[in-house]
Amino acid sequence: MLYLEGCNLLNPDGRLKDAAVVIEGGRIRAVGSRLETPPPLGAKRLLCRDLLLSPGWIDLQINGGFGFDFTAQPESIWQVGARLPEHGVTAFLPTIITSPLAALQAAMQALRAGPPVGYRGALPLGLHVEGPFLNPEKRGAHNPAHLRLPSLELAKDWLPQNGVRLVTLAPELPGALEVIRFLAQQGVVVSAGHSLASWEQAQAAIEAGVTCGTHLFNAMPPLDHRSPGLAAALLTDPRMRFGIILDGIHVHPGAAALAWRAAGKRLFLVTDAMAALGMDPGEYVLGDQQVVVDDTTARLRDGCLAGSILRMDQAVRNLAEYCGCTPEQACAAASTAPASVIGESGCGQISPGARADLTVLTPELQVVATVVGGEIVFMKGNLWD
Repeated sequence: MLYLEGCNLLNPDGRLKDAAVVIEGGRIRAVGSRLETPPPLGAKRLLCRDLLLSPGWIDLQINGGFGFDFTAQPESIWQVGARLPEHGVTAFLPTIITSPLAALQAAMQALRAGPPVGYRGALPLGLHVEGPFLNPEKRGAHNPAHLRLPSLELAKDWLPQNGVRLVTLAPELPGALEVIRFLAQQGVVVSAGHSLASWEQAQAAIEAGVTCGTHLFNAMPPLDHRSPGLAAALLTDPRMRFGIILDGIHVHPGAAALAWRAAGKRLFLVTDAMAALGMDPGEYVLGDQQVVVDDTTARLRDGCLAGSILRMDQAVRNLAEYCGCTPEQACAAASTAPASVIGESGCGQISPGARADLTVLTPELQVVATVVGGEIVFMKGNLWD
């Protein structure tokens, strides 16, 4: 049993000062003020006074990290997951990009095999399949040799029971609407991205079952007042949620502020991080493409952005800085919002019965400790009583 004492508890609509949280069996048992929620007998006590307590952060688009690429090395899901708590991440969707079709099967198998004995780290909630049903003209760093037109035959096994939770596709491609309807009926979240969809095509995709947008503004036409396109459809439709990469490179702070003011709680943070996350500059891979990484960016040799080296904690700080939102709102964009996208009702909140996935922060939004399933898997310094 674990007792977190004296924290400022963050929920999307506000904070509870001088709070206490009781954790038992991997779940939150009780939440309340410190004075009204005393420590149970025998509980380990974590002193969190003057610190912030956020629901655990969830990254729905991450390609790898710490030298590993999920598409090329799907078995590395667990090695990367073991280190993501350093950035406050408690759960994630390993993202498999456009590649030979066998790569996705290998990733499904890696998830089915489960973690190594004694695994301590962020929990993979399933897979994000980004491609191969992408528009070649907006492929970004995806290898065009592996792109395919949407096909029910190719997508028939992309099911939650096989680990697939989220699929990114270009809804304007021939056959896309049929695939969208099928996946949505199976409970897969379908996201529009790497797309040249017009406003009308975006509306048709939404009616077919698209509920999400992949990395707003990137790999889609820019906002245009006469031809608004996919970005405008995502920003204006209250049913839509969308991810955004806030490294200050993929999206200008001014555009981020516009998205925040238009969508608020519908915006969720993703890193789109690749193998160079947490590593020194050099050459790395994204799928089967070579990527050159410097201190701030990851790019193909032709200069095209190829994912990012963004940490989730930096994305949270950037959202607060760029958009002037509160710590509660910034943390919700990394926790409550992504949990809602994929229907993880037991995550993204601090309430009795929820999974005990928590991120402990300084008032400056620096990660101090990370709790996954009631277990402290990362701690900077000593918070024990």
